[in-house]
Amino acid sequence: MAHQQYASCVEACNRCAAACDHCATACLSESDPKPLAHCIALDMDCADICRMAVGYMSRGSAHAHAVCQLCADICDACADECSKHPMDHCRECADACRRCADECRRMPQQRGSETTQAAATQRSH
Repeated sequence: MAHQQYASCVEACNRCAAACDHCATACLSESDPKPLAHCIALDMDCADICRMAVGYMSRGSAHAHAVCQLCADICDACADECSKHPMDHCRECADACRRCADECRRMPQQRGSETTQAAATQRSH
């Protein structure tokens, strides 16, 4: 049931991971990818943490909140870096990262309502 509770965050993380993968690959295809090394590294880090966050949320892990907070921080760093570059793929990645960071920061509120609902259900049985 946790995966439904966090559906918007899971979707944002999946979209962000895909955008980061695309951005990294596109950066590597640029005529001179060396100046984009930091962008590429952040893209890979961000895609990885987004996928990890999806797994934690899907399992309803007690640590999902902490992973999502870290995910939000890495998404912010990736968005900041991608925003420095004029290519469309970097701009699109930055937008996806910002949306993901926002969803990840809202995730604990979703968890709180789930915990309240679970406690109410337990009391009624």
